[in-house]
Amino acid sequence: MNKTFRALALLSLTFFATSSLAGFLDQDFSKISLKTTHVRGNIYMLEGVGGFAGGNIGVSAGADGVLLVDDQLSPMPEKINAALTDISKGKLRFILNTHWHGDHTGSNAHFSKHATIISHANVRKRLMADQENFFGKSPASPKEAWPLITFEDAVNIHFNDEDIQFIHYAHGHTDGDAVVYFPKSNVAHLGDHFFNGIFPFVDLDTGGNAFSLTRNIGKIIESLPDDALVIPGHGELSDIEGLKTYYAMLKSTTTHVKQLAAKGGSLEDIQLAGLPSEWTAWGGGFVNEARWIKIIYFSLSK
Repeated sequence: MNKTFRALALLSLTFFATSSLAGFLDQDFSKISLKTTHVRGNIYMLEGVGGFAGGNIGVSAGADGVLLVDDQLSPMPEKINAALTDISKGKLRFILNTHWHGDHTGSNAHFSKHATIISHANVRKRLMADQENFFGKSPASPKEAWPLITFEDAVNIHFNDEDIQFIHYAHGHTDGDAVVYFPKSNVAHLGDHFFNGIFPFVDLDTGGNAFSLTRNIGKIIESLPDDALVIPGHGELSDIEGLKTYYAMLKSTTTHVKQLAAKGGSLEDIQLAGLPSEWTAWGGGFVNEARWIKIIYFSLSK
């Protein structure tokens, strides 16, 4: 994990200690910039530098215009627009929301004036109503932020010479997650199904489950070519080998907690015992080791 990402991870831990999204929205956004990475073909990745902007944005830019995968926190539209102008002069036409969390949908209301928002049906349902989870209470989003097109299993978007696949994977990070695959460019955006190099946050209160997440990642790996590049929801750009390492961590840690719980271990016992030492370094980000054990433990009952 590089120094920049460690700094963001520490900032993220501050957010996890707060009661709501306000923990991020109170930061000084003037200090945040967006780093643009050309991934492959007509696909780019935007990630925050100097503070927490939200999840990584995927960008498809071509003759048909611009498509975004997620749109970060609500104060970010001006910076996103500036980054997009450097990539393409084309019109923003579509936004794909990988799930409902505000660090991925926060700019929906702004961009819906120009673009059509698409998501799994559960994303719209959750944005339409008050939510309560680990972060505290999240009020319903304004109508302008609600996706206009929703789907249950999958939808294809034919755009910029790509047959883009937008596929739902149930009960992973939340109950509304969907993964985006750009087959011509051979790039996937996994949203918060993939936290690169750190333990993931799984939102148990809104349909997430650590064991389903693990199964989903296994299925995603099977579905992607060996040379695909992978944009995570949080962390640096990765590839299939990086995703396989993440999958190995998920399998090892979920199996470890499940086995100890089956032997009668309490949550406190398992946290005291800790996880296999090879995964200790993964606890330096959004979710520390004790919290990841807790997420796995309470996933067992679900």
